[in-house]
Amino acid sequence: MTTLDTLPNEILRAAGRIQPFIRETPLAESLALSERVDAQVWLKLENLQHTGSFKVRGALNALLALPAEVRARGVVAASSGNHGAAVAYGARALGVPALVFVPYDAAPVKVAAMRRLDAEVVVHGDDCVVSEIHARAYAAERGMAYLSPYNDALVIAGQGTVGIEIVRQAKQLDALVVAVGGGGLVAGVAGFLRARWPAVRVYGAQPAASAAMALSVRAGQIVETPSLPTLSDGTAGGIEPGAITFELCRKLVDEFVLVEEAAIAAAMRLLIEAEHTLAEGAAGVAVAALQHLAPRLRGQRVAVVVCGANVSLATLKAVL
Repeated sequence: MTTLDTLPNEILRAAGRIQPFIRETPLAESLALSERVDAQVWLKLENLQHTGSFKVRGALNALLALPAEVRARGVVAASSGNHGAAVAYGARALGVPALVFVPYDAAPVKVAAMRRLDAEVVVHGDDCVVSEIHARAYAAERGMAYLSPYNDALVIAGQGTVGIEIVRQAKQLDALVVAVGGGGLVAGVAGFLRARWPAVRVYGAQPAASAAMALSVRAGQIVETPSLPTLSDGTAGGIEPGAITFELCRKLVDEFVLVEEAAIAAAMRLLIEAEHTLAEGAAGVAVAALQHLAPRLRGQRVAVVVCGANVSLATLKAVL
C-alpha cells in the first residue's frame, strides 16, 4: 500500500525502471512569467516528453512492473487521451497489444495518436470515469492487466519521477503548481518534493468547469460533479470510486485553484508567444493558476509543470 512514507522510495524504483525509455525534460527559467508574478519561475517542460505528455512515465512503470506472462496477454486502459497514448507507446516499445477505452468526447487528435501507436481504441461512455469502470471490468473478465490513468501506485510512482528531476535541476523551491485531473501527477511529484523539501507549498490547479478533485477534497469524500466542456480536456472528468489519489491529494495539496476558460486560453497564448512552447489546455490551467496566485508568490522560487502539448489544430486556432 502506498503511503507518504513509502512513496519516495517507490518513485526512486520507478526511475530505475523507466530511465531507458523516457527523456529527462528541461526545467527552464521563464523570464516572462517571472516578470508577471514578481517571482522566480521555472517551467518543467513535460510537453517535450515522448508522446507529448508526462503520462508516459506512469504507463511505462506500470507496464515494466508486470510479470512477463501477464504483459504478454495485452493490456487494457481507459483515457481521455494522454494516458492512452502513453500506454500505446509503452506497449509498442515492449511488443505487447494495447486496448484503450475512451469517452465519446475524447480529443480526436489524442485518439489518432493512440491509433498511430498501434493501440486498439474503443469508444465507451460519456465521461472518463465511466470508461475507467468499464475498462477495469473488461480486463478482469479476461485476465488482462488494467492500467489506470491515476488510481494505481505504480502509475503514481512513475509520474513522481518528474519530482526527482526537479530536485536535481533546482537548488530549492518555495512552491509548486501542477494541473490536477485524477491526481496521479500531483501526488507523485509533491510526494517526492515534500520528502526533500518539507516546506514546499503545493498548489493544485483545475478548470472551474471540471473540478472533481478540488470539490471532493472540499467535501471530504469523492463526489460526483458535472464535467462541463473545457480547454483542459486532459484533466476533465470524474474520479474513480475509491481512488488512492484522493487521500494523497488531501494530504499533499495545500490549496486548489480553479481557473476560468478565458484565463486558460490566455495562458496557452502566453506560453506560445513568450516561451515559444506549445502547450495543451491542462498546461494552460497550471500557468493560469500561477498568475492567479501572483500576490502570494512574490519573491518566491516557483516551478510550474507544463504537463503536455497535445492540442488539436482546431482548438489551437480558437485559442489564438
